[in-house]
Amino acid sequence: MMYWNYYPKIDLHGEYTTTAYTVVHNFLEEQKKLKEPYVVIIHGKGSGKLKEEVYHILSKEKCVLEFHLDPDNLGQTLVHLDVKK
Repeated sequence: MMYWNYYPKIDLHGEYTTTAYTVVHNFLEEQKKLKEPYVVIIHGKGSGKLKEEVYHILSKEKCVLEFHLDPDNLGQTLVHLDVKK
């Protein structure tokens, strides 16, 4: 079992879908430089538009190996990064 509470996280509450790319991309780049293999992105439950945008962004990022919704908290996504690139 992974203890996701200990991994770096970013909270996107209050962000717009139009600014999400910049925020998420910069966060991933920073964590990759720090060699953090796992991160958590908190997008909330809401209407699902922010989660949809986050998933679109993650699917395009080359450093993302895999990502999935946290089964224990549907308002956040767990991300595995390739820190070797």
